[in-house]
Amino acid sequence: MVTRRALLRSGLLAAGGAATAVAAGGHVEHWLGWDRPPLGGGYAAAADDLGAVHRGGVRIHYFVPTTEKVVALTFDDGPLPSYTPRFLDVLDEAEVPATFFVVGRHLEEHAGLLRGRLARHEVGNHSWSHDDLATLDLAGVRRELERTHDAIRRHLGREATLLRPPYGHLGGSTVLAADAMGYDIALWSQQMRERRYAGDPAAQARDLVGAVRPGSIVLAHDAGDERRLVALDALPAVVAGLRARGYRFVTLSELLS
Repeated sequence: MVTRRALLRSGLLAAGGAATAVAAGGHVEHWLGWDRPPLGGGYAAAADDLGAVHRGGVRIHYFVPTTEKVVALTFDDGPLPSYTPRFLDVLDEAEVPATFFVVGRHLEEHAGLLRGRLARHEVGNHSWSHDDLATLDLAGVRRELERTHDAIRRHLGREATLLRPPYGHLGGSTVLAADAMGYDIALWSQQMRERRYAGDPAAQARDLVGAVRPGSIVLAHDAGDERRLVALDALPAVVAGLRARGYRFVTLSELLS
């Protein structure tokens, strides 16, 4: 039996440090070990049947173990005027739900881009300034998350329940802040490879359609430099290709439930 106090004393959950273990109910339920390289910082789970690491009230999700052909599309870093409305247009045309992990300062400035357009979509917390939360102490992480949580509530009338740390960097301070705020942490198992396939949306679509598995969480971005537009241009073919394979699209919360 290992108490959380012992974990903190040993530095495994030291604020700002990388999360090496997670505590659940006063004991270590699972060690985070990996047998393959990180997926763009999102970190694949060690065992194929491990979709979430449970710790107290927090679950850390990379995918959901299921045989049902369901997939969740997620978009990070918006909302921004140059991209986000265009992603929403494609998703609405295809009647596909998605989860948008918003940066608080972007939402504060551009909340109108999302108002009235979220009927089928979900919003999660992606920090206030997109700083690397793993480099901050617990108080710093709380400030980043609380400001964005408040902005989501004020501007969109929603209570966010999902957190995605910028860059997928999961520090101990982030885990503790998520625990205190009642968040689950959502990472990813597949992603749009926007730099690799910049300018070639057909190749991007083929890559992603072939990679998705039942329960996949897919990462893309609705903000950034022009290379990320490959995700936008590939999106119709991704949707059509996955539907042809029998997949159904859900929000991340729907997938997790």
